[in-house]
Amino acid sequence: MSQIYQYKLTVTEDALDLNGHVNNIEYLRWMQLAAVLHSDSQGCTEATTAAGATWVVRTHHVEYLRPAFAGEHIIVLTWVSDFRRVQSLRKYRIIRVEDNAVLVKGETDWVFVDVNTGRLRSIPKNLISSFIVLPKEKESEILNRIKHFETCEERKQEENAES
Repeated sequence: MSQIYQYKLTVTEDALDLNGHVNNIEYLRWMQLAAVLHSDSQGCTEATTAAGATWVVRTHHVEYLRPAFAGEHIIVLTWVSDFRRVQSLRKYRIIRVEDNAVLVKGETDWVFVDVNTGRLRSIPKNLISSFIVLPKEKESEILNRIKHFETCEERKQEENAES
């Protein structure tokens, strides 16, 4: 089980806005998709449904740092930063593979809700144990390792394609 989930994509023309770069709503869509895929991969989605609950967004914070364009390769990194009684903080980095540039930093505060009553519920221990929490003080160290690994892997693939 990895602390950080990676979702890879290539920017398509339909993701662009009138300015010719990726529309800001697309980044948010990618963040949510990466969160769902991560949850699915850990069995959390199934366990949440079995518990008669769902996750609902309380807040999003998105910091747009650089634009992305059609044809570029993107990696959305996401991880769970903490769990509280009824909430979980999930963080994101969106990185352009070609130059390893961080395009977006984001976070979402999710709340655990009973599907029948719509009321907040305590997060069951089995859902919490579905993830390895990446504490804030360890983020930089782990993210730097991942960025270095991705850069090395991309170079190896390019070298293999050339030979």
